[in-house]
This record gives sequence, C-alpha cells and structure tokens, in this order.
Amino acid sequence: MTTRPADKALRKFKWERQLGRTVMNPAVALLDRLGLRAPLMVDLETVGRKSGEPRRVPLVGRADDGGVWVISQHGRRAGWAHNIAANPNVRVRVGDEWRSGIATFEPDDDVRARARSFGGRGRVGQAATIATMRAMESDPISVRITYTETAD
Repeated sequence: MTTRPADKALRKFKWERQLGRTVMNPAVALLDRLGLRAPLMVDLETVGRKSGEPRRVPLVGRADDGGVWVISQHGRRAGWAHNIAANPNVRVRVGDEWRSGIATFEPDDDVRARARSFGGRGRVGQAATIATMRAMESDPISVRITYTETAD
C-alpha cells in the first residue's frame, strides 16, 4: 500500500507537534529561565482562539526595525497560526523587549531565502538553519509581525 504525500505530511506534523510540546518548547523555556537565550530566538504571544488566554511559543526569528520575520514550519496547521488567523494582534519578545504587533501570513515570500537569512552571514550557520528547518517542516509559510508601536 502506498502512502500519499498528504498523509505523510500530516503524520510528520503530528509527530513534530508532539515533540515540540513535550520536549523542545519546555527545554527552550527552561534554558530561558536560566538566562540562556539564542540570539535568533523570539517569543510569540498570541491570544488563544478558544480560551482567549495568552499563549506563548518560542520561535526562531529575524528582527528588523519594523518587525520580525518567523516561519511557521507547518503552515496554517500550527496552533499559533490558528490563533493568528483568529486574531492577528500579537506580542513578540526580541531579546528582553516585548513589542505589540500585527501578524500576517506571507504566502508569496520565499521561505527558503527567508530561512537562509535566519542563519546569519556564515555558511555554516545558514546550512545548519536550513537543514534544521527542512527536517522539521511539512508546509512552511513565512509570517511577518509588524510592530504597532515604537520601541521605548
């Protein structure tokens, strides 16, 4: 029996979602509490579409003066992507600073080029970032968070 690509992508998504929820996100949160934070790490806070409660998720992102770029590895299937679709008003933490913003899906953005920009200027960093993202993705889409306020 052959497996359809859509079935494989859904299985991969479910497995990686469980891995993220039970291993990766708690590990990143623990490291953050210990004061160890990767330079490309951002925290995204959305409003839960069902609960109305704040929901935070650590992501790899690239900040600039106007906002932050992140990639949803699983496209609009990711829990935080569902929350953005329901309410695009978010907060994002870059370093130690929280900023309010509006999140939009950018389907016309080149996800591969965006991922390369996350890896820094060196070939090793870019290659590692791209390899990690490619291994974990099922249906990637770029997300732009545009700041709605100026920095303090």
